[in-house]
Amino acid sequence: MSERFRRPWNSNRVGLVSGLVLATLVLAWLPSVAWSQDAVRVAVWDIDASPNVGAPLAYDPCDGVELPLTCRGVVLLSESAPIVVCAVDWIGIGNGGHQYFREQLAEAAGTTVDRVAVHTLHQHDAPVADLSASALLAEQGIAEKVYDTPWFRDVVERAANAIRAALPEAQVATHYAHAAGRVEKVASNRRILGPDGKVLYTRWTATRDADIRAMPVGVIDPDLKLLCFYQNDRPIVALTFYATHPQSYYRTHLANPDFPGMARNQRQAATETLHIHFNGAGGNITAGKWNDGEPANRQVLADRVADGMRLAWEALVPRPLSAEDIGWTSRSFTMPVSPSLNEAELDAILKDAAATPAARGMAAVDLIWLRRARAEEPSDIGCLRVGDSRWLFMPGELFVEYQLVAQRMRPDLFVGMAAYGDYGPGYIGTAIAYSQGGYETSPRVSRVGEGTESVLLDALRQLLDAEDSTVTATDLSVAEPK
Repeated sequence: MSERFRRPWNSNRVGLVSGLVLATLVLAWLPSVAWSQDAVRVAVWDIDASPNVGAPLAYDPCDGVELPLTCRGVVLLSESAPIVVCAVDWIGIGNGGHQYFREQLAEAAGTTVDRVAVHTLHQHDAPVADLSASALLAEQGIAEKVYDTPWFRDVVERAANAIRAALPEAQVATHYAHAAGRVEKVASNRRILGPDGKVLYTRWTATRDADIRAMPVGVIDPDLKLLCFYQNDRPIVALTFYATHPQSYYRTHLANPDFPGMARNQRQAATETLHIHFNGAGGNITAGKWNDGEPANRQVLADRVADGMRLAWEALVPRPLSAEDIGWTSRSFTMPVSPSLNEAELDAILKDAAATPAARGMAAVDLIWLRRARAEEPSDIGCLRVGDSRWLFMPGELFVEYQLVAQRMRPDLFVGMAAYGDYGPGYIGTAIAYSQGGYETSPRVSRVGEGTESVLLDALRQLLDAEDSTVTATDLSVAEPK
């Protein structure tokens, strides 16, 4: 367990309390949290995941670390096999890299891969990892131009070892709580449609055109969701979920967790409780309406997200927790591949020494996804049940409508979502989005086809026990202007 999150009786906290008094306090405390067969235990970890200087970030070489990147997570231990959820301050972890990460954490936690969720926050001044694509690039002698694979394996090993170290210190969780906090003036839909129903403008992360910034917010989920575990009245860990691209500005050559990571760190310091943040279904969401790219806006956006976290925190009402309140289910499926992926063309780009490493790297990822699709290699969605709440762990750069439709499927439950699991599929739009044009559903960045919506909705209905639900993500693609 990280030094900052030791048990309350750690010597750093007890100060000058005598050994006799300390022993008395511990003995008095133990009966209320003693482990029993129906208890839930929580183990947490938090390690540095910053890149090496000179190694590749998503778009540029790393010249330094402005603020540390982290890999942090929680292991839930109850009557069944352990559940692991992990969040990393990188742009993405795809294909074989994602599978390897899950396998190593599963082994460390003593569980199965299907009960492990590994997600990124999608910051852009941050690394990307993909063992499958890296292997193809290594055959061309350029893997190190795109990926730092030895470093990636080291981070995974350290994360696995952190889990092994955390398990003996797992704390009994007696209560849980969840709440939502409204985030003001951060999220906006990046796809602005014209009168013909096609994408007319894209509202990028930083939008300098004031006229485009002035256009309606569009379809978003304005609420940040928070799940907290407690030992009696003491918070153990808080998990937060909010849907937006996390960039204020980037290509600085300096690794940093950008405004969501800053907000997380601010709230962690304010509450003295480990915070693990997840990016929701923010594929078509940016802060572009509220951000012209000026560096000062990074802190402004961080403060707004932190305020949403604060509101959710203040709304928490702990309730008793037992092992029967915890559950995990998952569904496997295959997504239709984008018809634009052509193996011969991609192989030619991969082997073209005159092409840029970035172009060859993208071709490698495209090839891997195409081959996965042809082999019918499945993807999966995990669903964490905590009492009357459900927390969905999704692949790709998912459109926000999937998050909204999951909530509509079960209005009687508190439903949260993390996207940016397996980075392999790229953007995952709604069915209608593929006919509307725009960057997000273009062949350049979306490796799946429009039929993906029906596949995902079927999986969500099963996971949420909502087979009778008829609402679709496409139904939610049009909102009243805000």
